[in-house]
Amino acid sequence: MSDADVAELLKLPTEDRLRLVELLWESLSSNPHTIPLSDAHRAAIDEELADHRRNPEDVLTLEQVLPEVRRG
Repeated sequence: MSDADVAELLKLPTEDRLRLVELLWESLSSNPHTIPLSDAHRAAIDEELADHRRNPEDVLTLEQVLPEVRRG
């Protein structure tokens, strides 16, 4: 995609750009295995997984997490 193409897309009304974002997100989320991970992201995931394997009982329930998430 050229810079000119991007410039034209950015001229779209907000509502149309939001719809485009939704469509792009849906296309990506339908095939998550195709999204490349950076080395830093892969390392962070591996670290969290290793920590969970060391301490499998150190988890929070959904009931513990939701109030905090909802407070934002």
